[in-house]
Amino acid sequence: MNVYEERFRLKSKDVDLYRRLRCSRLFELLQEASIRHTELLGMGREKTLDRGLLWIVGLQRSEIRRMPEYDEQILLRSWPGKTMRLFFPRYYSLETVDGEELVKASALWSLVDQQSRKLVFPDAWGVEIDGQERGDELDASSPPRRLPLSEQVHFTVPYSYVDLNGHMNNTRYFDLAQDLIPAAQEGRRLLTVQTEYVSEARLGDDLSVRWGEDDGRYYLEGAAERCVFRMRMDYEI
Repeated sequence: MNVYEERFRLKSKDVDLYRRLRCSRLFELLQEASIRHTELLGMGREKTLDRGLLWIVGLQRSEIRRMPEYDEQILLRSWPGKTMRLFFPRYYSLETVDGEELVKASALWSLVDQQSRKLVFPDAWGVEIDGQERGDELDASSPPRRLPLSEQVHFTVPYSYVDLNGHMNNTRYFDLAQDLIPAAQEGRRLLTVQTEYVSEARLGDDLSVRWGEDDGRYYLEGAAERCVFRMRMDYEI
């Protein structure tokens, strides 16, 4: 099975005030592992970015047994699933070097045309990734389940949140969410995360972000002229 592995020790920039891995940094690590593995598989920028194709994430899901902490050494593994026409499933696991399971995650990636911003069929561009599944992966194909919304704020996409794709990077939505969620600021442990990126937010876009909570379960959605993202984050009570 073609599995990418990387070991690293958490630095101060990786953690929050409770010395636990920040949610946004977790997904940055997963994203970076995806890119590096894709390059190793021969599908790097020469096959995509340099030809006007952009990798984007549509859906994500994670289950967190324990967030690793400052100065802890962890092992990240990632592997591709079986391609589904337009979508590339990818799976992840984080463990301690002693084998303690910390995080399981999954994502659905796809390719869009840089100019039209529309999905493209990868086989038409010769983009192929052989994947396989071992049977215990998380299914990321379902969107977050909605909860009643009671709060609303407005958010303008700043320069520092925009990535090389020209839109707000997917990991920054977690910073936006946790800046709003009391459970995060109180240090309650994050248990599950599920996200759907419906459309892109660009520099200067004004988003109306609505959210609500039910017994430690938080649901957020943001929209400009249309829905941009939906997110579900469950915390310990």
